[in-house]
Amino acid sequence: MHMIARRFEKTLKVCALCVVIFAISPFLLRSQNFTISGFVTDSESGEAITGANIFSPTTLSGTQSNTYGFYSITLPSDSVELRFSYVGYPAKRLVFYLDRDTSINVELLPVTTLSEVQVTAEAADRIEESSSMSTIHIPIHQIKAVPGFLGETDVLKTIQLLPGVQSGGEGQSGIYVRGGSPDQNLILLDGVPVYNASHLFGFFSVFNADAIRDVNLIKGGFPARYGGRLSSVLDISMKEGNMREFRGTASIGLVAARATLEGPIVQDKTSFIVSFRRTYLDLLMRPVIRASFREQDSEGDLGYYFYDLNAKINHRFSNKDRLFFSIYAGDDRFYFWERDEYYRDFLDEAEAGLGWGNITSALRWNRQWNPQLFSNSTLTFSRYRMYTEIAARSIDRIDNYEDFVSLIYNSGIRDWGAKMDFDYLPSPEHHIRFGGNLILHRFNPGLFEFKHIDTEIDYRFEETVGQSKVNASQIYLYAEDDFTITDRLKINAGLHFSAFLVQNKIYPSLQPRISGRYLLPNASSLKFAFSTMQQNIHLLTFEGIGLPTDLWLPSTRQIKPQKSWQIAAGYARSIRRNLEFSAEVYYKEMDNVLSYQDGEGIFDVSDWQSRVTQGKGYSYGLELLLQKKTGRLNGWIGYTLSWTNRKFDQLNFGERFPYRYDRRHDISVVGIYDINERVSFSGTWVYGTGNAVTLPVSSYIGSTQEHRFRRSFQYYGSRNDFRMNAYHRLDFGFNFKRQRTNYLRTFSIGAYNAYSRQNPFFIYLGDEYNFNPETGRGEYTETFRQISLFPIVPYFSWTADF
Repeated sequence: MHMIARRFEKTLKVCALCVVIFAISPFLLRSQNFTISGFVTDSESGEAITGANIFSPTTLSGTQSNTYGFYSITLPSDSVELRFSYVGYPAKRLVFYLDRDTSINVELLPVTTLSEVQVTAEAADRIEESSSMSTIHIPIHQIKAVPGFLGETDVLKTIQLLPGVQSGGEGQSGIYVRGGSPDQNLILLDGVPVYNASHLFGFFSVFNADAIRDVNLIKGGFPARYGGRLSSVLDISMKEGNMREFRGTASIGLVAARATLEGPIVQDKTSFIVSFRRTYLDLLMRPVIRASFREQDSEGDLGYYFYDLNAKINHRFSNKDRLFFSIYAGDDRFYFWERDEYYRDFLDEAEAGLGWGNITSALRWNRQWNPQLFSNSTLTFSRYRMYTEIAARSIDRIDNYEDFVSLIYNSGIRDWGAKMDFDYLPSPEHHIRFGGNLILHRFNPGLFEFKHIDTEIDYRFEETVGQSKVNASQIYLYAEDDFTITDRLKINAGLHFSAFLVQNKIYPSLQPRISGRYLLPNASSLKFAFSTMQQNIHLLTFEGIGLPTDLWLPSTRQIKPQKSWQIAAGYARSIRRNLEFSAEVYYKEMDNVLSYQDGEGIFDVSDWQSRVTQGKGYSYGLELLLQKKTGRLNGWIGYTLSWTNRKFDQLNFGERFPYRYDRRHDISVVGIYDINERVSFSGTWVYGTGNAVTLPVSSYIGSTQEHRFRRSFQYYGSRNDFRMNAYHRLDFGFNFKRQRTNYLRTFSIGAYNAYSRQNPFFIYLGDEYNFNPETGRGEYTETFRQISLFPIVPYFSWTADF
C-alpha cells in the first residue's frame, strides 16, 4: 500500500506539473511574440489613411489600418522588416529588432505623379487576397475626375457606373443595387445614416466630394458589423481636416458654387474642415423675377435652391485618445410669395413653400486600450423632414377685417443613437470586431395642419388631420472574425443580432454572415459569400421619379420587417499588378417588400398600413468588372446581366412580374487619362436595357353609372409588361490645370449626353389627329409618346486650390 501511495503521489505531481505547464504555456509562447501598433497618416495633412497595408515579408503576414488609421500586428521576437503601402503613396520600409511591444506611427508621403512601378510594386492589398467579396473601393480622385451632370461632381452618379448598381432614370442619383429599392441601401456619412441622399428630385446627390475622404460600396457578403438594410452599404467618410497647414478649395460651375477650408487650430493636435455648396440660379434670376411682378403692379419672388454644409473638428488628446465631432446639414427649398396692395386699403398676400432636407451629426471618441485593442464610441443624431406650406391672407383696412387660410404638411424621421465598436488583433491570423448599437427612432407618417380665420364673421377653425407619430427602438450586437485557416484559405465569419421594439411588439433576428477566399495560382482566387439581413424600416414610394414626399415608416404589428438572404460566388485576379478583374454570380430573395396597392397615393389621411401590401422579391445575375486604379490611364469597365422580379398577392393577380428597374443588360465604360501634367481627359459611356413599364394594351369607349357621358377607358394587361427604349449616353470632360503664384487653377469643360441621345424619361398615351385627304375627314387616334429630358448639355467649372 505504501508503494502504491508513493506512486500515486508521484503521478499526481507529474499531472499537476503538466497542468501548470499547460496553463502558463500561452504566456510562455506570448513572451516570444510582441505587438507592433500605431497609426498610418498622410505626412502632408496628418489625415488618417484607411486601408493602408502593413506587410511582413519574413513571416508573409500582414494587416490593414482601420477607418481611423489604426493598425496592429503581432510577430515573433526577431529582426523585423515591415512595409507600409497604399495606392497613391510610395511604400515605406522599416527594419528593426523586435524585443518588446512597440508603438510606431507611420507617415506616408503622397505624390502627384506616380509611375506604374512605384504605385504597384509594393501593393499588398490585392483583390484576390481579401476575404471580402462584392465590395468596391473607389478612390476619391477617380470620383472627382468622372464627368458630372452640369459639371457637378457626384458620388452617387459615379456609384451608378459600377456593375450591380443601376440608376432610377435619366439624370437621377438614386441607386438600385442587385434588384433592391433605394430604401434598402444603408448610406452612412461618418457612420450616421442619411435618409435622403438627393437634391432637386434626384438629379444631384447630397455629398460634396471636396469634403469626402473615402468611399466604399458593399453589395453582398456583408460583414456582421453592418445591418438594418437588405441590398447594400455605402460607407462614406469625411475628411478630418489638415493638421499641418491651411488649405482651401473654391469652385464655381453652371448651377452651383462651393468652397472648402481646412487647417490646424493647434498644429498636430487639433484641426477643422468646413465645406459649403449652394446653387445660385435663384439669386441670378431674382432681379428678373421681381421685375416681372412689378410689371403686374405687385411684389413677389419665386425660386428654388439647395445647399450642403459639412463641418468637422478633431482633437488629439494623446497618442491613444482622439475626439471627433462632425455635422452635415442640407436642404432643398422652393419658395413663392406675392403681395398685391390696392389704394392702400386692400391687401392680398400669398405664399407657398416646399422643402426637404437632412441633418446628421456624430461625436466620436477613439481609444487605443493596448497594442491589440482599439475602440470607437459614437453618439449620433439624424433627422430627415419634408414640409409643404401654403398660405393666403386678405386684409380690408376700410372695414377692418382679415381673412387668413393656411395648410401645412409635415413628415419625416428622427434618430438618436449610441454605438461602440472594438477592433481586437491578437495575431496576424485574426482580426476580431465586436460591438453594439442602440437607435431611438421617431417617425412622422404625415400630418396636415389646416387653419382658417375670418375676423369679419368672427370665425376661427383649426384642424390637424393625419397619423400619429410612432416611436420605436432598435438594438443590435455583432461579432466577427477575419481569420486565416491556411495559406490559401481565409474566412470572415460573424453573427449579427438585432431587435426592433415598436407598439409593444419585438421583432428579433439572428443573422449569420460568412465570406471567404481560396487562393489559386497566377495571382487569383475563388470567393464565396452568404448573408442574411433584416430591415425594420420602410420607404413608401412610387415607382417613378424620386420625390421628397416619400415616407419613412416603421415595421408595426401589421407590417412585418423586410428580410433577405443572398449567396454569391466569384473569381478575382490581379493582372499585371495594377489591373484587377472580378466575376461574380449571385442569387437573392427578399421577403415582405413593400408597395402601394393599386390606386393608392401619399397625400391620404387614412392609415398608411391599409394602403400598402407586402410581397416577395427575387434577383439574380452576373457581374464583371475590370478596374485600373492608378497610372496615367485609369478607370474601369463593368457589365451586369441580371433578372429582378416581384410577387404580391394583391398586385398583378398574384402573378410574378418584372420590377420596374429590372434591367437585363447594363454596361459602363469609364476612362481617365492624364495627357500631361496640365491636361487630363475623362469620359464615360453607359448602356442599359429599357425600364419595365405598365401600359394599356387596348382602349374602348364607354360609360359608367358615375360618369354618364361616354369616354375612353384603357385596359391594362400584366404589370410592367412593356419596355422603354434602351438607354445609352456618352459624357466627356477636359481639365486644364495651371499653377499660379498662390493657387492651382483648374478649368473644366465637357458635355453630358454628348451625342444628344433622346433617352426615355416616361411614356404616356396621347391623342394624335390624322387627316384623311381622300375622305376630307380627320380622326383622333391614341398613340404612345415618349418624353425625354436632356439633349446634349455642355458644362464648365472653374476651381482654385490654395
